[in-house]
Amino acid sequence: MARSCSQWWRAPIYSTVSIVLAFMAISAALHASSNNASSPTKPTTYELSLNASRALRRSGFNTIATLFQISPEIFLSSPNSTIFAIQDSAISNVSLPPWLLKDLLQYHTSTTKLSMTDLLNKPQRSCLPTLLSRKNVAITKIDTKSRSVEINHVLVSHPDIFLQGPFSIHGVLRPFSSLDPQDVQQGWDYIQSPICDSNSRLVSDFIESKNMIEWTRIIRLLSSNGFVSFAIALHSVLDGILEHNTNLNSTTIFAPPDFTFVSSPSPLLDRFVRFHILPQRLTYKELASLPDKTMLKTLVADQDLEINGGVNLTRLGLAIDGVQIVAPDIFSSKKFVIHGISQAFRDGRVS
Repeated sequence: MARSCSQWWRAPIYSTVSIVLAFMAISAALHASSNNASSPTKPTTYELSLNASRALRRSGFNTIATLFQISPEIFLSSPNSTIFAIQDSAISNVSLPPWLLKDLLQYHTSTTKLSMTDLLNKPQRSCLPTLLSRKNVAITKIDTKSRSVEINHVLVSHPDIFLQGPFSIHGVLRPFSSLDPQDVQQGWDYIQSPICDSNSRLVSDFIESKNMIEWTRIIRLLSSNGFVSFAIALHSVLDGILEHNTNLNSTTIFAPPDFTFVSSPSPLLDRFVRFHILPQRLTYKELASLPDKTMLKTLVADQDLEINGGVNLTRLGLAIDGVQIVAPDIFSSKKFVIHGISQAFRDGRVS
């Protein structure tokens, strides 16, 4: 029985779609009817959804056409939308848990209406917001001669499948983010997205970042080895860390077993997490070789950590800001090292 429960979501995607999204559609419809039973926009929305679904089927995008017909509100929760439909061959054999399937669909929906001409007129490396919170897609290549565009390095293969009302639909060859089944099993949202600045310009995308720090691996290691609360906190603020530290190519992480700050407001949580990260890789041996009271620069600009012990190491071992390193070098690669500490650091500048 336990085995069948853990494997039910691995059914083919169309089965998941018909059960989960149908339920979502019914729930949304009931909610809408109870709050706005006589909304005059409903017939228009229904007509647009039906026309869009037909256009998708004519172009061979049957899976997305079905999704559009079953639960259009997933795609149309923004007043204006551009939907990038994934080809059947790239999505029909994918097995995803329902929550991640919904996230994937929303990640392929931008909150602005853009025709192919609009996309061609955009500057290369422009970022586009999506329905998935804090996740962007980026225009990574534009060829005006061939009138081709790539989003997240994926070709827009079927431009202008549907242009009507407040939204447009284009077909793409494959998903904008590859999903590692191991990451999915850990229960994390590992939809990879570009890092964009405040001007919606691409700073770094996930392909460019492959030779840098393996953040996905770091979070997975933390979450599966007793540092769950710190892994959750790091995951929730990671986009901001990457945006403000574009040249970060090595790191030291001090991981506490119980990170009580995980429920803190976002700005404070971001600071607390950064206070546990150094912008350089330092093994336990390297830390212990430093003089006592050496200050270590963290990702918090105005707050450093202090070594206690250093070359004068006692039997109690090395401490950082009065907190013992209880599990040195527990995870390590060429780009990062993680040390387990007995408890979280206390940032004296935060009351």
